[in-house]
Amino acid sequence: MKRKLFFLIAFVLLNVLTSNAQQVQVSKTLMQAIEAALSQDYDLANQNLETEKLEIERKSVLNKYIPHVSASALYGYFDNTLTLDVPTLTLPLTGVQLFSGNQQFENSGNLFYGGLTAKTVLFSGGQILNGAKALEAKKKGMELLSQPKRDAIIKDVVYSFDQIRLLNEAQKLVDESEIRLKKENERVEKAIANGLAIPYDRDKIKLAVLELSSKKIEIEGKRKVLYQKINMLTHYETAQIDAVVYELDPIILPQNLSASGRAELQALESFKSAYQYALKKEKGTFLPTLGAFGSYGYASVFDAKSSFNGPVTGNNYSLKLNEATLSPNLMVGAALKWDLFTGFERKHKIHEAKINIKQAENQLEATKEKVALQLQNFNAQYETLFKQLEIANQREKIAKQNLVVAQKQYGAGLINVTERLAAETDIYQVSLNKINTIIEQRKAAFETLSAAGNLQNAIQVK
Repeated sequence: MKRKLFFLIAFVLLNVLTSNAQQVQVSKTLMQAIEAALSQDYDLANQNLETEKLEIERKSVLNKYIPHVSASALYGYFDNTLTLDVPTLTLPLTGVQLFSGNQQFENSGNLFYGGLTAKTVLFSGGQILNGAKALEAKKKGMELLSQPKRDAIIKDVVYSFDQIRLLNEAQKLVDESEIRLKKENERVEKAIANGLAIPYDRDKIKLAVLELSSKKIEIEGKRKVLYQKINMLTHYETAQIDAVVYELDPIILPQNLSASGRAELQALESFKSAYQYALKKEKGTFLPTLGAFGSYGYASVFDAKSSFNGPVTGNNYSLKLNEATLSPNLMVGAALKWDLFTGFERKHKIHEAKINIKQAENQLEATKEKVALQLQNFNAQYETLFKQLEIANQREKIAKQNLVVAQKQYGAGLINVTERLAAETDIYQVSLNKINTIIEQRKAAFETLSAAGNLQNAIQVK
């Protein structure tokens, strides 16, 4: 195992030195599990939907440049009384007075109107364009913010499958110990029958076997929990989980990783750009808005009647209108709107936009410091665990040698059963510790890549 680990490390280090881009190779089945988890995560799906909503909002803003066409129609029946009071006119010679007092007209009829109207914005002072750019930058920032969530899912999936491999190794060690203890028990039974051993040795071995059975139960309980967790992450059934196979190898990372590529930093840069475009949009309100319009209409009054009392004679007169139609009624033109004073509302919005930019800048600088510290922390853990791997490998080698020696010495009667069983416990603990150190080293490597913003690009299928 040590020789295999040595050649693996040497091979990976050679690749690192001859390539600028670091890679973490995973099996095809593990990559499929990662992709399944990414596609099944509900929080990630909701983040994608939020991004989609921003794109729709951006398109809605740009659509203001597209002419809006509307159609309208109106039918009405009117019945009213019109009262007129004009100055009285006295005719010469006769002295007859015309329009003395109020004159009332009784009117009724039908009215119909229909038409099409088109309106569009020609110039908005940059408000529409800058508003759309602000939403585009915000959308980009939201997309980037989904990357840490994707990293977290990837790390969770890989670590969960690594834990299964740890349990498999523990199961293997327990089985091997059971086989060895079974042979020891058979030898002790023969020795007791020949008077060369005492029942105490047999009981100690039986107690050790019972402890191994307890460990088996514990392993199986942990396995069930892990399978449930992986099922929740990937929606994999037991057979699919068992079909994910790969070697549990350490991960070698290049030196001098930088956190400058972190998605969080790029997202904050995008949000800062969004606020800058929002500021330009607010400044555009100082300029006028110019629009154009055009309409085509049809209007008609029909079956209209009007009655009134004539002057002088006082007779009642009745007038009838069969139809009065205005068609086609074409109209085109331009409209200008310029808000000269808005009660300082514009000034306050501009001030608010400047504050948002400053807050984004402060948050960006603070985040740069935090992600740099985070990278240093994870990298230190990775380097520490990488150094501990060689120690763990040496401890396992020594424990295996001690086990062989203890078996021979116990068979020769040079050590007691307690010392023999201690060697059995040591091999279990140090072997399991080595596997656990590899898993923790892999976890630290994934955390370091994530802290550098390179995790998703680094993962490659073997």
